[in-house]
Amino acid sequence: MSDREAPSRSLMLPSEGELVGVVIQLLGFDRVKVKCSDGKTRICRIPGKMKKKIWLRLNDVVLVAPWDFQSDQKGDIVWRYDRGDMRELKAKGYLDMLV
Repeated sequence: MSDREAPSRSLMLPSEGELVGVVIQLLGFDRVKVKCSDGKTRICRIPGKMKKKIWLRLNDVVLVAPWDFQSDQKGDIVWRYDRGDMRELKAKGYLDMLV
């Protein structure tokens, strides 16, 4: 493998209880507002393991795990998809609900 080839990784698809969403507002204090594929807008927190490793921007596509308590209003960010992942998600129909 040359140094220009990216290592292949599998696409992380939403499992049961997880949703695909788009970041619509950065709130500060490790919180973002996300429009989820079920049509609801949730305030999601960025967990500690992601804080310094992955930076979120507006219109980033993320994987959200709604909380057991206040599941319609709050959740956690589980994953941030890159551009290549977004093409695969669109081909599989996960992004159709967000547009």
